[in-house]
Amino acid sequence: MSSPQLTLYASPSPADEVKRLSLKDKEQKSDWYLKLNPNGRLPTLIDHSKEDFVIWESSAILLYIAQHFDTEHKISYDPINEPKLYSEQLQWIFFTHGGIAPIAHFMRLAPESIPYAIKRFRDESIRLISVLEERLKDREWLVGPHYSLADIKTLLRGAKLLDVDLNDYPNIQKWLERILARPKTDKGLNVPERVNLDGMVNRPLEEFRAYGTAVFGFKKVE
Repeated sequence: MSSPQLTLYASPSPADEVKRLSLKDKEQKSDWYLKLNPNGRLPTLIDHSKEDFVIWESSAILLYIAQHFDTEHKISYDPINEPKLYSEQLQWIFFTHGGIAPIAHFMRLAPESIPYAIKRFRDESIRLISVLEERLKDREWLVGPHYSLADIKTLLRGAKLLDVDLNDYPNIQKWLERILARPKTDKGLNVPERVNLDGMVNRPLEEFRAYGTAVFGFKKVE
């Protein structure tokens, strides 16, 4: 069996070789891992074909993979020959990277309910999702004529954790259906195993908060 070219340290995600770390055991904070990723978070990718070059932060990993493995630009855009589309792609990647997410922490993982924080971030999440809904009006993909890194990064599989009903956003719903109908997307979501979002959403809130305390050390402010 040949040695893998890529090794990905992550929770469920695809690569030549996937090494899952235990957040509960805080493996991502261990000395050996911090030498790879000084931020101590997931994911981290190692490219063994380039002297074990290390890439961390999910958006940086996406761009690196496109640069070195998508030379025909089937899921990305060429910064030289398609500079405008490439710039748009970056804009939507950064839009998602810096925007959609905090509400899930305050609604489910925080050790106590903070109404102001929940309302603030839920309102912001709805605003950002509304931006996506408008963007997807009369278009199949976020950027240009084909599926790209922008769509990959923005895939809203966690919307249920935000208590947002995507049925209220028909353009997003159709876009998600197009993405999830792609065989390679389905294959990737099953490596090493598919996350059961419905099961997560239906778990008691106390279980989420206990998980946040046990795994991340979240505690009430005394």
